[in-house]
Amino acid sequence: MQRIGNILIGLIAALHLYIAWFEMFAWTTRGPKVFTSFPPELFEPTVVLAANQGLYNSFLAAGLIWSLLIKDKKWRFNVALCFLSFVAVAGIFGAATASPRILIVQTVPAVIAMAFAYLGYRKTSS
Repeated sequence: MQRIGNILIGLIAALHLYIAWFEMFAWTTRGPKVFTSFPPELFEPTVVLAANQGLYNSFLAAGLIWSLLIKDKKWRFNVALCFLSFVAVAGIFGAATASPRILIVQTVPAVIAMAFAYLGYRKTSS
């Protein structure tokens, strides 16, 4: 269970690294192709806002990666749970304010990873 949880955490971290790259460095080039309902003339004026969001996504990825490097099982679980919770809440907020699809892409995988991390932690703690 722990291995599956770690793989899921790694995949979620990779997703947030991709999102960070996209928002920080490809907002005006790839953004109009991805967000077709967003007016094309607004990509350039919102480049700083997107980069700021990208920075926050890089923090989420960094926290998840950090959790994978912690040796102490209790702290590894606590840090992973903390950052997965941040991801899940950000996904809920994004689904409510931007696109319901964010719930599927961000929140659901975070909750699944939390479940596997918990099961792995519980198994190794008993």
